[in-house]
Amino acid sequence: MVQLEQDGVARRIIAAIKARIHSGAYRPGDRLPSTRAFAAEWGASRTTVTAAYSQLDAEGYLIIRQGARAIVAPGLEKASGEAPVAAASPRHLSAFARRLLTLPPTALAQPAKIADFRYGDLSGADFPVLAWRRASSKAIVNRAARLRYGDPQGSSGLRNALQAYLWRARGINCTPDQIVIVNGSQQGLDLCARLLLDPGDPFVIENPGYLLARHAFVAAGGIAVPVPVDADGLRTEKLPPARLAYVTPSHQFPLGGVLSATRRRSLLAWAAGTRAYIVEDDYDGEYRHDISPIPPLQALDADTVIYVGTLSKTLSPTLRLGYLVVPPSLRRAVGEAKRLTDRHAPMLEQDVLAELLASGAYERHVRSIRRKNAERRQVLLKALTDHLGPRVTVAGADTGLHVVAWMNGIDAGREPAIIAAARAAGIGLYPVSPLYDPSRPRPETAGFILGYAGLEAEALRRGVAVLAAILAEHR
Repeated sequence: MVQLEQDGVARRIIAAIKARIHSGAYRPGDRLPSTRAFAAEWGASRTTVTAAYSQLDAEGYLIIRQGARAIVAPGLEKASGEAPVAAASPRHLSAFARRLLTLPPTALAQPAKIADFRYGDLSGADFPVLAWRRASSKAIVNRAARLRYGDPQGSSGLRNALQAYLWRARGINCTPDQIVIVNGSQQGLDLCARLLLDPGDPFVIENPGYLLARHAFVAAGGIAVPVPVDADGLRTEKLPPARLAYVTPSHQFPLGGVLSATRRRSLLAWAAGTRAYIVEDDYDGEYRHDISPIPPLQALDADTVIYVGTLSKTLSPTLRLGYLVVPPSLRRAVGEAKRLTDRHAPMLEQDVLAELLASGAYERHVRSIRRKNAERRQVLLKALTDHLGPRVTVAGADTGLHVVAWMNGIDAGREPAIIAAARAAGIGLYPVSPLYDPSRPRPETAGFILGYAGLEAEALRRGVAVLAAILAEHR
């Protein structure tokens, strides 16, 4: 240990590891990096790191076993009773950052044990593992001889394949140059917000509506103008002047209305009269159960509508791939904004998706999961009828991957207590009320969004049964 006492690098390594243990960053049982990896990270010799680990083992901080990585010793919990260190205030924040900090924080809870009805989750068993593996292998084998940055709008192979798919599946007639591949639809919304809104510009958003779209536009400085919806979608007779309108016309989120033909014409006429753009979010356009496919607004006016598509509802929300179909007049601006944001979306995943589309594997997968989710929907609706009957009113069941369940006779003020009781019983439950504009009246009846695409039949049945028992206690 004499050498260790003379080695300042080893002492710094020891102090750093102790600090991470005391702060809770390293917890009892956690494995530390190998001595080789740690040495490379610190720019030290492996001998120095080995000596530091040995000293920590001697002091009881680590347990070292032959042929295995060092682990944090049991009993070394994060020090309690220590006064938290106040975070230093930023020296300066931009107006954008200050607007971000005014938005309500979002917390991602751990999935509930029995049934988690969170909208947006998909079943891991539905992912096309074999098709993805084959397409990945082909993309890797056919990789370019030279690895370089790509087109910010996306690979030409994927944009060509998407053009053909969108024409077949959604009736969209566009050129590959109008398609921009983005890191999920949320990045597409952010690009629209920053390119189309200046601080103080009004934007129309459905009420209730998609919260992260609202946040993207508010963060850019836009002023939200909530417009109510009903069974026929956005109430276009109430449209005020604005720079853009964000809509979900094929399946209004979250209530499920489909924008009628009359209102579609009215919305497009409004955009023409005010020289506004329409951002059309077709977030679950592949899922139609009891109704025929609804043509998108973009098919009616390609110069006014920005079409937002995603793969999060067909492949995986973890994939982070989406696309915009933009008017020709916006193509260059969107492409340059994408270049500055992150250069381009990951190229390997783009090549894999292009292969899935070109081979027909993607559309076969969509047909398969459309059938599976239709079956899940039927199970959920039957369970709601069996366990709640007239005590529940279901909205938005004709399309998509969720329904809204209004709990008749239960006041909206009981929602927090119901959600807490459900979580304690192993049920993940999510209210509709936060999706309403805070400046407008909210429903008086408790309502919950029930996503079903991530659950199997037995979990759906059991989840509704437990929910019914909880609701009976809160009447």
